[in-house]
Amino acid sequence: MIKVAVLGASGYTALELFRILLRHPHVEIATATSRQDEWLHELHPSLFGRINLKCELLDADRLVQTGVQCVFGCLPHGASRSSLPALLNRGLRVIDLSADYRLRDPNAYAQWYGESHDDLANLAQAVYGLPEIYADEIRTAQLVANPGCYPQTAILGLAPLVAGHHIELKSIIVNSVSGVSGAGRTPKLTTHYPECNENFSAYNVGKHRHTPEMEQALSDIAAEPVEVIFTPHLAPMDRGIYSTIYATPRRTFTDAQLLDLYRSYFEKAAFVRLRESLPTTKDTTGSNYLDICPRFVRGRVVILATEDNLVRGASGVAVQNLNLMYGFDEKMGLVN
Repeated sequence: MIKVAVLGASGYTALELFRILLRHPHVEIATATSRQDEWLHELHPSLFGRINLKCELLDADRLVQTGVQCVFGCLPHGASRSSLPALLNRGLRVIDLSADYRLRDPNAYAQWYGESHDDLANLAQAVYGLPEIYADEIRTAQLVANPGCYPQTAILGLAPLVAGHHIELKSIIVNSVSGVSGAGRTPKLTTHYPECNENFSAYNVGKHRHTPEMEQALSDIAAEPVEVIFTPHLAPMDRGIYSTIYATPRRTFTDAQLLDLYRSYFEKAAFVRLRESLPTTKDTTGSNYLDICPRFVRGRVVILATEDNLVRGASGVAVQNLNLMYGFDEKMGLVN
């Protein structure tokens, strides 16, 4: 039995994480931390009767004393890089759901997040936690940087084409739509009900922080630089991500050839589903699956990719990473 702690227990990703871990046969939730001195079922009423745990302040020594082996960090960026070093120094393994350890280049982090990275030693050892691409490194990692929600649809949606250099690598366009839960639980004007209901809007055009994350992973896959134009949008729905990706091919494909290429590439991927029909966000709601449908349209490749932003986009893939780190079946706790 692996004892785990969840840092930042009050948010949406933490709630989804608790739900998944409660059905994991090899995990015990030993500690939950929050600045709010409340029982978990007070923060998240849906957990009433399922877990009897009170939130406490983060204390690295106490986590070690209680036998915690792995920590899930559900803290905002900035807070993670100031809190996690004490845990890593005590030998705990960490799956960080923030953005603090995703970008290997500290200069890129400073450019996109507007802050200097002050934990360079742990940044250098962090493994990007996208299992379909980095599984071998994840298995032995002490620190896993859980991937962002948008990047997973883009990276996996493009991976077979980029790996085989079947497309132009500097003319990729990714248009993504997210549900409101992607903005987190903290109230904001743009996610206030009267602002976002019956409304649809783009935001952070050309400057969304997930752009360098996409480019970093895709460049790893291609073994040369990849450039992405990324435009995110907010839709009036609770959860879900829908990405439409456009790429310029270096040769002509049929839809069937594209599907065969993707099936071959993802043959062993437990949570990537290749679709002949067009996916919808409801097809993946509440699951850790990422659905992909590639099409060839008027000399371009168009890829449709969907996921649940709270499960596959955050907490589900975090548990998938835990399973790899501890040698469990990759689907443990994630498939009923």
